[in-house]
Amino acid sequence: MKRAQAFALPLLFFPIWLYGQQQSLTLEDALRRFRTRGFDLIIADASVVSAQGDLTIAKAIANPSLSFASGNSFNYDPSLCAGCSSTSISAGVTDQAVISDALTGKRRLRIAVARAALDASRRSRADIERTLEFTVKQQVLNAELAKQSLAYAVESQQLGADTLKLVDIRYKAGAVSEADVARAEVQKLEADQAVDIARQTLDSAKAALAYLLGYSETPSDLDVADDLTHSGGLRENVSLDALLPEALSNRPDLAATRFQVQRSSSALLLAKRQRIPDLFPSVSYAQEGSGQSAIQPPTLTFGVSFSPPIFYHYRGEITKAEADLQTQRVTAQKTEAQVGSDLATAIAAYVSAQSRTARMEGRLLEEAARARDLVRLQYQKGAASLFEFLDAQRTFLATRTEYIQTLNDYWTAVFQLEQATGTELRQ
Repeated sequence: MKRAQAFALPLLFFPIWLYGQQQSLTLEDALRRFRTRGFDLIIADASVVSAQGDLTIAKAIANPSLSFASGNSFNYDPSLCAGCSSTSISAGVTDQAVISDALTGKRRLRIAVARAALDASRRSRADIERTLEFTVKQQVLNAELAKQSLAYAVESQQLGADTLKLVDIRYKAGAVSEADVARAEVQKLEADQAVDIARQTLDSAKAALAYLLGYSETPSDLDVADDLTHSGGLRENVSLDALLPEALSNRPDLAATRFQVQRSSSALLLAKRQRIPDLFPSVSYAQEGSGQSAIQPPTLTFGVSFSPPIFYHYRGEITKAEADLQTQRVTAQKTEAQVGSDLATAIAAYVSAQSRTARMEGRLLEEAARARDLVRLQYQKGAASLFEFLDAQRTFLATRTEYIQTLNDYWTAVFQLEQATGTELRQ
């Protein structure tokens, strides 16, 4: 496949006016910019960052709880005994179940849940990129084929003008009728209409492409290359047996579902582990006075508190976790089946489109042009009628229009194959 000259710096730092300096936007250029500027990918990146925050939260060690209190006893005379005091002080510290979390494995399971969720989020982001890249590729194709169609339309417009001049010369010489002039003029006007429609189609395609690439408005000098105006450049051995293992390995949506299974499995273990009560060990110190007769001599106390699962055994959380695990397992199986279906459909479309494109590029286009040229020559020599010449011209134009549609089908099938396998097949 032809490629435009590579940038010396990332596309991110290149303003669009550089394309006016003999630099047209190729498919690879468009994909490179989309991966750095695409609106939907930027939003997807934020979801990944949020999942990273959840993992940081899961890894966090709870801060200890500290307490301090001071008070005064009323209707009490501390002078009546040595070391007595009416002022009380107390302080305490508890670990907020940090030790218990470590011993029961709850913290480890929370980290496992968050890490699997992060991995799933990353694969989901990659799947969004895979899905949207198909749209970008399709829009680049639309723009390139619209540009090619405009070139064909302008050429047809010139041919129509030339034909009208030729018919007008023959009419003035008395060789054709006024009806022939009218037919030639109708063809010229139809060509003018086609040029206007082709320009509108190209402008619309450029606007849609600019939006996908992250532009707030369509640059006036945005231009596309012609690397998709011919077939070829695909790797060999495009078959279900060759591509299915690659698709099962590379598809990010399938990988995301597998990580969701891991997440839900860890979440189920965590829900069951919640039945083990959290222990809150604590240390406290209190005193009100210091002598033997003090209301509260200096006292150091060690304790532990917990909530035993007497009335509720976390059955609801466990049931929900089991249902989530079953859902994720079935979703993974469904996605794997979808991969095979997507690939089989894409291969069928590619085989058909490749055959039609090869036929068009091999003989059909060449023969249609040759037939048109021969009839034109015959008409100039008076050996063919204007009707035959115009019919040959229409057949030639229809063949080129069909070729544009065939190219669209071919590259769409290629892009569907790449989307189905999760990798690029173009060389």
